[in-house]
Amino acid sequence: MNSAFDLAAAEADALARDAADPLAGFRDEFLIPPHGDAEQVYLCGNSLGLQPRATRQALLDELDDWSQLAVEAHFHGKHPWMPYHAEVRAHLAELVGAQESEVVAMNSLTVNLHLMMASFYRPTAERNAILIEKNPFPSDRYAVESQIRFHGFDPASALIELEADEANGTISAAAIERAIGEHGDRIALVLLPGLQYRTGQTFDLKTVAELAHANGCLVGFDLAHSVGNVPVDLHDSGCDFAVWCSYKYLNSGPGAVAGCFVHERHARTSRPRFAGWWGHDQATRFAMGQDFSPMPGADGWQLSNPPILALAPLRVSLEIFQRAGMARLREKSVALTGYLETLIRTHLSGVLEIVTPRAPARRGCQLSLRVEGGRDAGRALFEHLETHGVIGDWREPDTIRIAPTPLYNRHVDCLRFVQAALNWSGRRQML
Repeated sequence: MNSAFDLAAAEADALARDAADPLAGFRDEFLIPPHGDAEQVYLCGNSLGLQPRATRQALLDELDDWSQLAVEAHFHGKHPWMPYHAEVRAHLAELVGAQESEVVAMNSLTVNLHLMMASFYRPTAERNAILIEKNPFPSDRYAVESQIRFHGFDPASALIELEADEANGTISAAAIERAIGEHGDRIALVLLPGLQYRTGQTFDLKTVAELAHANGCLVGFDLAHSVGNVPVDLHDSGCDFAVWCSYKYLNSGPGAVAGCFVHERHARTSRPRFAGWWGHDQATRFAMGQDFSPMPGADGWQLSNPPILALAPLRVSLEIFQRAGMARLREKSVALTGYLETLIRTHLSGVLEIVTPRAPARRGCQLSLRVEGGRDAGRALFEHLETHGVIGDWREPDTIRIAPTPLYNRHVDCLRFVQAALNWSGRRQML
């Protein structure tokens, strides 16, 4: 650790960087939780995004329409409920690099994952395996194992785990290519994250999709930590489907409505699916016929009418993203995360190890950190940070995740994190 730390100079530098930030004004559109008489240093948007100020009024508007119009709000509300999910479609498609017909906001992430696997995981005796990364987010593993068992196969043989082959537990492109090449003739579905939740590593969606398809496999992505964090071009990637949540970088609240992408080549697929009436062709939906005729595109996988009170916060957030622009947000993210990385490597090199890849192209805004001294030391630092109003999150067994989110975080937030970690380290050394 470099003990030479000119706090006054560091603060002046951070404040100057923030003053020059063209996106600085977006912070004022969010509610920052308090810590005593000050604001929290909130670096946890990778777990739950902050509340936009406009969200409260958006929800009140829907409650007012409900109270004043009741059922007629489906057609005559400020934002009519009947086509409400279409109100978020254009901005959502722009954000994920898709055609409007390829995306829909619905359900929760794991529900959408199951719906997609019902259509795109169609195992045979010869080709029944699913390839995932080792140690994925647990919900993905639970979903995958249950799908394999549902089809009468054994995860012990039909679940292929992609092992990390790099020093910090990350996975190289070569390892992905080897795994698909070795097992491709028995893989029915490749299912990988866009960004691995524990390490913060991103994956090249287009390369993975091309490798999978070249070996006869279908491919889907869990973009829970990607959407709103890093640019994704789902249509051009060629993947078959993708799913994501909206409560992290999309700032749509706890348990927010999730999203789903289905590539246009499957727009009128004859693949089996679980059907519900809101996925039925809207031209004849209210004829109440007995034969299911799906909407073309991602809309055809909808089950029930949209949850208006869950869609309103997403509409607010997507409008903010549209004004900020993903390209500008990414530019700031690279700079802000790079600034945090430099501070850590300069002043905390003997205290924190950065697990996340160093190359900006291989990461988003999250840095995953391990503390020298193992889990107990890591937990002690994490609790010290919380006590001092610096909010990250903890992932077992030994990782602190810190995410300087470009919509509302500043360089001075990164500096405050490093100051707090230095104070803990200094006291620890005196014990």
